[in-house]
Amino acid sequence: MAEGNLAAKPVSASQVTLVQLMEITDANIAGIVHGGTIMKLVDTAAGLAAMKHCGGPAVTVSMDSMSFLAPVRIGDTVTVRASVNDVGRTSLEVGVRVESETVLSGERTHTGSAYLVFVALDEKGKPRPVPSVDAQTQNQRRRQKEAKIRRETRLAHKQAIQEHRDQVQREQVVAPPDEDEPQDDEGFPRRRHLRM
Repeated sequence: MAEGNLAAKPVSASQVTLVQLMEITDANIAGIVHGGTIMKLVDTAAGLAAMKHCGGPAVTVSMDSMSFLAPVRIGDTVTVRASVNDVGRTSLEVGVRVESETVLSGERTHTGSAYLVFVALDEKGKPRPVPSVDAQTQNQRRRQKEAKIRRETRLAHKQAIQEHRDQVQREQVVAPPDEDEPQDDEGFPRRRHLRM
């Protein structure tokens, strides 16, 4: 997508649904599907929704949360639905709902939810502007508002961590670390290597 074409897109234009049968290789010895298997499907569906909305490459920046609400078992189908909740200037949040279905009974269970943040990239691999999202239904507007709250929380968290690190760095300048315990760049004790 050309950077100049940033017309708003409806949520429905980039929604993605993936369905996959869970097999033995997806599960542990108890027959329960690994969380990592579900997370990969979530990231794939969310990435496709982000790319459809951006009209080009988008990369995962963070997974804000991934809640596992119920187990998925071998033989279940997993349906992963992803849609863009909101956008920033170059980033977008994608919400994902995971459901399992017992194939023989047709019983469906909401097994997980996740929120991922992506950044759109230009042909040089640099962040680029993304189209706004047109939330047309009451549910889409609710999800958009909640996405804005999560973004504010992310930014406040990032700022609080940076302020803490700056304070720690100022304190280290005033009082250098104990000579008996040298520290690395992250402030952890540097490991001493033993020679055998």
